[in-house]
Amino acid sequence: MKKQIVTVIGADSPGILAAVSGIISDAGGNIEDISQTILQNEFAGIFIITMPEGYNIAEFEKRFQSALSPKGLQFYIKSIEHSVASSVPTKSQPFVITTTGPDRTGLVAGITSIIAASNVNITNFRAVFRGGENPLDNIMFYEVDVPESISHVKFAEELRAYARSLSLEINIQHRYIFEAINKI
Repeated sequence: MKKQIVTVIGADSPGILAAVSGIISDAGGNIEDISQTILQNEFAGIFIITMPEGYNIAEFEKRFQSALSPKGLQFYIKSIEHSVASSVPTKSQPFVITTTGPDRTGLVAGITSIIAASNVNITNFRAVFRGGENPLDNIMFYEVDVPESISHVKFAEELRAYARSLSLEINIQHRYIFEAINKI
């Protein structure tokens, strides 16, 4: 089985997931992972799929073109090639970082720069910025994998110092604690 990544973007409307999953299924493919969201009325979906050996990529792309173009959607299909070196996992702990505070240019760039400099991987990110000073109108939510080889305390201190400089409230919790506290 050959893995592909399919990205679909465009104006949101009912039936996009049904159309994409139908194309994949009709071609004999299997969806392994999906990440899909709506951002300000725009659909964004990423699908990791496996396709049977010998499938025709040109025919597959034609199916996407004919089904999605009339809806104003764009797509991109890319083969996934995994190397042995990139598949060796780093021992890490899952954390959740949330920030709230006044909106300003560079918030995402600043926080993600600290995260990257610490060799921490962002596995999921969601941000909503409505502008202004109301902290609840501007929220960033990061799920990260913090390597066991770095100082978690130093990492948290760097994030807190940066957040304070921008008048952001920041919470950094192990994911299991975050989930336990926020269970409904």
